[in-house]
Amino acid sequence: MRKLFSFNMMSLDGFFEGPNQSIDWHRVDEEFNDFAVEQLAAIDTILFGRITYLGMLSWWPTPMAIETDPIVAGKMNNIRKVVISTTLDKAEWNNTRLIKDNVAEEVTRLKQQPGGDLALFGSGKLMASLMQLDLIDEHRVMLNPVLLGTGTRLFQTPGEQKLRLVQSRPFKNGNVLLTYQPAR
Repeated sequence: MRKLFSFNMMSLDGFFEGPNQSIDWHRVDEEFNDFAVEQLAAIDTILFGRITYLGMLSWWPTPMAIETDPIVAGKMNNIRKVVISTTLDKAEWNNTRLIKDNVAEEVTRLKQQPGGDLALFGSGKLMASLMQLDLIDEHRVMLNPVLLGTGTRLFQTPGEQKLRLVQSRPFKNGNVLLTYQPAR
């Protein structure tokens, strides 16, 4: 069975987005871009919630994204994508499927198919739901050395969830990638 992992940027005080969904505090440089390309190469499907999907759709297919980051834009525009939403009526981005109900069964079915890993990018509310269903196998958190003070907390789980650190990787810009798996 293939693995479903979440990937998110997070401030030191636990936020994955600042006020008004701002992400301008993300520390992104050449080393991070190399990591992003590596990570995308290992997956063949990305899962999104509605808000993250709409944000990604508004950037990656644009001429500016294709010009400024052609490798990542090419992968993002062509990879298989799944958006999980009860409020969207259609998914218009290339190679995207919409799941509106039976989420646990549909995600389990995706995990059982052959292929590369599945990634969940952003999508804090969806991540919390999938955590409750015990469907996320790994959390990759890119810790940014910034304190936001306010915003949206990354982990919005209703109860305690124990995780175990399986890897850490410091970046030259001060970011640290922390990889956790559920302590089952």
